[in-house]
Amino acid sequence: MIIAVDGPSGSGKSSTARGVATRLGLRYLDTGATYRAVTWSALEHGLDLDDTAAVAERARELRLEVSTNPGKQFVIADDVDVTAAIREPRISESVSKIATNLDVRKELIRRQRAIIDDAQPTGGIVVEGRDIATVVATDAELKVHLTADQEARLARRGAELAAGAVTAEQLRDQIVRRDADDATVSQFLVASDGAVTIDSTHLSLEEVVDVISRLAKEAEAADVDTGDRES
Repeated sequence: MIIAVDGPSGSGKSSTARGVATRLGLRYLDTGATYRAVTWSALEHGLDLDDTAAVAERARELRLEVSTNPGKQFVIADDVDVTAAIREPRISESVSKIATNLDVRKELIRRQRAIIDDAQPTGGIVVEGRDIATVVATDAELKVHLTADQEARLARRGAELAAGAVTAEQLRDQIVRRDADDATVSQFLVASDGAVTIDSTHLSLEEVVDVISRLAKEAEAADVDTGDRES
């Protein structure tokens, strides 16, 4: 099974997807971490992020390992553990330039699909990001568009960061400006065809995990039933 979770920044995609994966015994992929890893690598190599060709070449050359264990997340880039580094403000401020580089997107989508394929023999995977249902995994058995109002998203992202790690202006930039930039190349602000929209503004994490887990079991049962009838 593939469960695709799309939506804007701060809607709770990462925590929710990890929770669902843990609940259902599936793998988990944070596609945003791959873009952050390329951002880190490009900055470490002193590249001009506006040099799209050079950045795309860096993305293709990057040795990248992303954990799909929901209980033990890590990201290794060129043999360096960058799990913490890719969450730093300097990465958040620059990642949109990487995410809007179409050649980088092509390379990372290829890698993401390979990870998804590798996870299928283990039972499946929960994949979260910007354009999972519309581009990366269009054949997902369950597609979820997770959203929340802007103030709730700002509050959640702020709570994820260490106290004083970013200013209110930087936080708003991470949420509002990044969504606007990324929306130029990715359709994540509206639900894709066949997706279930869940507004998490007034729901707890546990409640959202409950809803998606129930929907996943229903989708799995429906798929089994369809298979039985076809046979």
